Amino acid sequence: MPIKEVITAGRVPVKIWTDEVDERSKEQLTNIASLPFVHHHVAAMPDVHVGIGATIGSVIATRKAIIPAAVGVDIGCGMVACQLSLTANDIDEKSLKKVFEQISRNVPAGRAQHRDAEVLLHAAMPFEARLDRMIEKHPQLLKSFGKFSKWMNQMGTLGGGNHFIEVCLDDDDQLWVMLHSGSRGIGNALAAYFIDLARQDMERWMIHLPDRDLAYFPEGSAHFDDYAEAVAWAQEYATRNRECMLDLALKALGCHLPEFDVKSEVINCHHNYVAMEHHFGADVWVTRKGAIRARDGDFGIIPGSMGARSYIVRGKGNAESFTSCAHGAGRKMSRTAAEKTFTEDDLARQTAGVICRKDKGVLDEIPGAYKDIDTVMTNQSDLVEVLRRLKQVVCVKG
Repeated sequence: MPIKEVITAGRVPVKIWTDEVDERSKEQLTNIASLPFVHHHVAAMPDVHVGIGATIGSVIATRKAIIPAAVGVDIGCGMVACQLSLTANDIDEKSLKKVFEQISRNVPAGRAQHRDAEVLLHAAMPFEARLDRMIEKHPQLLKSFGKFSKWMNQMGTLGGGNHFIEVCLDDDDQLWVMLHSGSRGIGNALAAYFIDLARQDMERWMIHLPDRDLAYFPEGSAHFDDYAEAVAWAQEYATRNRECMLDLALKALGCHLPEFDVKSEVINCHHNYVAMEHHFGADVWVTRKGAIRARDGDFGIIPGSMGARSYIVRGKGNAESFTSCAHGAGRKMSRTAAEKTFTEDDLARQTAGVICRKDKGVLDEIPGAYKDIDTVMTNQSDLVEVLRRLKQVVCVKG
């Protein structure tokens, strides 16, 4: 499908891949498009919805500057998935309930983390020296870390919110494992620290912004290189965190299902991150806030809600989207609104056939709070090719 709408109220246009976009999101997108260093245009994916400062589902190319709040507080948040040699014939409700319980034991979720004796040192230790160097340059970071000082214990943990681990079947009844998480508390602490520094810089330089959450670091400024280093660290941590959780989830399946192999390439992709790329004649920083890279041939994962289909895709390399696509269904109502609108009975109906929590603690993640994933996929048929459709049979929520 072509671009649905173009907003021209900013310094550069905003190109939108959906007609399901609210006025507040349009206002945020226009604010971003008004910044002097934004390159060529702003791209809004079909799952676009309101964020903090920068709109979720936006792709922002900037010249010689990065907006920390646009990268977000869950730096490197993303997805990992792989196909197994098992099929629908190898599973039943009894074994899947055991898998749900085993994953819940193997992978700490919410505020939980690995106990000291269970720390995944082989995965966490390679990150220590670089983090220590960051703390030497910014000792105030220790105050930001607070309860996240045990960052090693969080390697291989899920977190909360919309993070999840799922066991799925594709249209050919092949079994998949898929999960969603990021850089955990340590990434959040790094982000919060540098977002605050960017705001302080704007005040000191008396730079007026349409939204204080669009505070930025120009290249060459005191904190730019340090922030770029922190973001790279957190993105690598997030990638490794997902790899560790995938290993733990596969071990959980191995306890209760027949012997299996990983049949496909493991797909591991960020959807909250920044990277240097070349677009429209310039080397630019591309911030994907709730969007994944979809260059020609790139594999990606686009999840629906906990009761809807998810998609394994291959990018088409569409230049107009800065070679990007949607990262999921995208919320159509806030968590508070979802809790007021729906009941536990609604949750049970909307997640029928899925072994998952069905209590009020996850009511804010009810499928009805999200956009229709099939519509999102139709709206980005020019951005990605669908390779597999997945339907979850087990969902462990953060």
